[in-house]
Amino acid sequence: QVQVVQSGGGLVQPGGSLRLSCAVSGATLNRYDIGWFRRVPGKEREGISAISAGDGVKYYADSVKGRFTVSKDNAKNTVYLQMNNLEPEDTGVYYCAAPTPDMDLSAFWPFEIYYDYWGQGAQVTVSS
Repeated sequence: QVQVVQSGGGLVQPGGSLRLSCAVSGATLNRYDIGWFRRVPGKEREGISAISAGDGVKYYADSVKGRFTVSKDNAKNTVYLQMNNLEPEDTGVYYCAAPTPDMDLSAFWPFEIYYDYWGQGAQVTVSS
């Protein structure tokens, strides 16, 4: 059974950086894409990034493009989300998730309905 376990998060000042980790068990990143989502106060959960299985094609929402970087270490079966130049508006709970295998990630990556396995969430607070 696929399990997704997150680590990272915390409190950071505006302009600071954090890195989130997403460790996958019961599956390999050669087969499973991984998406990153967040729920900020007052808004629905939104897809912010994804990385494809195998060749690691990356996707970003406009709200994080240029500031966040998704990467993966296949040997560790772990995906990372490096978040730089954080803003107070980035405050929220961040999730990683694995979608149904062989999904057309380019078309569906921001939509949570296509994801089956979710991490427990990590709180990110950006405040001075």
